[in-house]
Amino acid sequence: MGEIVGAAVVSHVPPLVLPLEVRLELNEGKDTSLFQGLHDMRAEKLGPIEADTVVVIDSHWFTTIEHVVSSADRRHGLYTSEELPRGMCQMPFDMRGDRELAEAWGALSEDRDDTWITPIDDPYLPVNYPTINLLPFLQGDEAWISAGIVQTGEADDFLLFGELLAEAVAQVDRRVVILASGGLSHRFWPLRQFRDHEASDPDLHLRTPEACAADRQVIAWMKDGNHAAILDFVPEYMTHAPEGRFGHYLTMVGALGGAACTAKGTQFGEYEAVSGTGQAHVWFDV
Repeated sequence: MGEIVGAAVVSHVPPLVLPLEVRLELNEGKDTSLFQGLHDMRAEKLGPIEADTVVVIDSHWFTTIEHVVSSADRRHGLYTSEELPRGMCQMPFDMRGDRELAEAWGALSEDRDDTWITPIDDPYLPVNYPTINLLPFLQGDEAWISAGIVQTGEADDFLLFGELLAEAVAQVDRRVVILASGGLSHRFWPLRQFRDHEASDPDLHLRTPEACAADRQVIAWMKDGNHAAILDFVPEYMTHAPEGRFGHYLTMVGALGGAACTAKGTQFGEYEAVSGTGQAHVWFDV
């Protein structure tokens, strides 16, 4: 019988994979704490628990009529971002998949009329950078699969998607870590102001003070293990446009028990702004 052995909300922002000199230039001569934060998370948390499979909830992979999960035995190739091809260009990746877990997850929706989950093993299925950018920091010997964010989904849909992930994990002999790959509040600065706000101080560079305060409150609740408060706050938080409809976090916490989850978070790195958006890494021991 399988089990979820850890989970985390992780940022995947492009500066993570830029050269050090570029990161320093963007951030007034200082490196982003998010870079070392991911390395520390691997060393202190993800590595020691020896997971079999990592499930990435990828907040850039948008689907429309169903949840989709990668089920290929292997995904490999070169990745160039259509969004930022100057900074993320021909990045090599190689991930062993977990077909059994993906198909078990999908099978749990077959007799339901309130959700639809489809495993896809097409070798040409694109991979997005919320998965790719984590690999240099967090990839070990585990299998990696990704799941998309259904853009027509609401909070209860993501929570149910997570609940079914936990059921699928219980059916297979796996130790699983869930990575909710996405940001917090997620509004960018307009193009003509963008380059004035690439540094990391959230008090100076987050898109609005209200979004900054909301992000800090959500992080505080994460660290306290008060996931019920976060779920109650979701309707208000949506006014600050959390990335991916907050589906990455909601799927993760759904798998951990939803409002009943009391897993306390350990933050790696600081809460930072990236081009107006709020970013943080928070690990949850399970």
